[in-house]
Amino acid sequence: MIKIKKRISLLAMIFATAFGTVNAQEAQFLGERHAMVRLSAEKKYLLLPVEERQEMAHLRVIKNNQLVKTLNCRLAVNKVDYYVPYEVGTGELFDITFNGPISHGEAMKKFVCWEKMKYSDSFDTKNVEKHRPVYHHTPAYGWMNDPNGMFYKDGVWHLYYQYNPYGSQWENMSWGHSTSTDLITWTPQPIALMGDGLGTIFSGSCVVDHKNTAGFGEGAVIAFYTSAGPSQTQSMAYSTDNGKTFTKYVKNPIITSVARDFRDPHVFWNEDAGFWNLILAAGQEMQIYSSQNLKEWKLESSFGKEYGNHGGVWECPDLMKLPVKGTNKEKWMLICNINPGGPFGGSATQYFIGSFDGHQFVCEDEPSETKWMDYGKDHYATVTFDNAPDNRRCAIAWMSNWQYANIVPTMQFRSANSIVREFGLFEYDGETYCSVSPAIEMSKARGKRIATPSETCEIVVTLSGDAQITLRNSKNERVVMTYDAQEETFDMDRRHSGNVSFSDAFPISTVSPTYGKVRELRIFVDKCSIEAFDSEGKMCMTNLVFPSEPYNRISVKGKAKVKIYSL
Repeated sequence: MIKIKKRISLLAMIFATAFGTVNAQEAQFLGERHAMVRLSAEKKYLLLPVEERQEMAHLRVIKNNQLVKTLNCRLAVNKVDYYVPYEVGTGELFDITFNGPISHGEAMKKFVCWEKMKYSDSFDTKNVEKHRPVYHHTPAYGWMNDPNGMFYKDGVWHLYYQYNPYGSQWENMSWGHSTSTDLITWTPQPIALMGDGLGTIFSGSCVVDHKNTAGFGEGAVIAFYTSAGPSQTQSMAYSTDNGKTFTKYVKNPIITSVARDFRDPHVFWNEDAGFWNLILAAGQEMQIYSSQNLKEWKLESSFGKEYGNHGGVWECPDLMKLPVKGTNKEKWMLICNINPGGPFGGSATQYFIGSFDGHQFVCEDEPSETKWMDYGKDHYATVTFDNAPDNRRCAIAWMSNWQYANIVPTMQFRSANSIVREFGLFEYDGETYCSVSPAIEMSKARGKRIATPSETCEIVVTLSGDAQITLRNSKNERVVMTYDAQEETFDMDRRHSGNVSFSDAFPISTVSPTYGKVRELRIFVDKCSIEAFDSEGKMCMTNLVFPSEPYNRISVKGKAKVKIYSL
């Protein structure tokens, strides 16, 4: 049995029951939508009450008559859904502007936020969500989307992510941070990057600068991210303490453009070319840059105007060289996340196979062809870790879909990441495809063999033909997985999986090609997700589920044998 570390951040020292409830100082009401609150620094945090159905309130933090910070929060009007912490500084003033319908100033005085704001020296991140995963990464609280800036150094895996610390819906984009030594147990760290005068902090990447090409020191960790202000520009920051803290580069931004959607820089050292490459999304194409020093970048080429799926905006690229299984060949794979346009609606990850010389990517696929990395509904923003050991290509995806990510039935936190996957290439019927397999650490995480499924388990299915595997609970909530050996397809039906009422886009059956026969399936079950893999890496499918109780029964029809392991 894995001993999962408690997901308690540095903010959480004692439980909420131990706070003294201290109401915030009485607000000053200055107009129909405007109020001020003078903050007290006697306690570490002011706990802000959130009501998710409300419009955003805009909070300007003023100190010594100077604006020092801005944030948006859905302050509670009628009821409190949950709290988020604001760390109080000395002499601060909240200048609050409300949005949404307010008939007159007297109505604002009755908002429950004024009564429910409270000071505390701690903030409780004890898990109160029945759907919070056990062995998948989640934020301790708040909203998370794209994984960012992932790297490995000195035995530690670093995962940054798009983060809102002031609510469990998208807003206030910054880089949250978690670390792991085994890719399964994740320890929350302080927020790594917050917004500044150039904008909030959108997605990007990190590299380990072993040769000190940027001049910040050998082994410095360099972060590249999108500054999302009036325009989207690219910025950098550096860390000399292994990614714990970052200093922003004084000459930001380092790359600008007139493109409207211009974001998500992914940087890597190109050993073949002898310089750094950067790839980023610009509308519905990818732009490729080169640099010797990580500060000055030359636009080399663009790719994608006539290739693949263009049903939505292109985002979160990655570019890497991989071996082709069973051959002595190597090819390059360009990852392109797209929203919307996925095979079953909403966001998804497509990829292209070809060659790359450090200047231009040449795709070997037909322009009209689209290759999907994962045929589930909940797999997006897939990117890899820099500097992974043993030349491994380890990746993580955001395990949700933009069609319903803001409204899935959790509140203390929203969203989880997929388990870590490893990439390779394989050939089938004259074409080259991406292989996706669970990271080797997942095999090490297997516990004892068990007779029936649990809310956290791995199910291994040995196949010799058609098969249907059904997971269900006592309320007949169920997920049905079907392998068709003749058609070479695998599908997962979650239409009756539990709570599917929060979005019309959620109840669905997804289907994937298997590119040949499947001999063994590995199915990973956690409290709110099911991830299915062909053991040879030729197929993967990631779907969220929200059962009212765990699936604890399994039935198998067809030519299949099942083994179940605790996780």
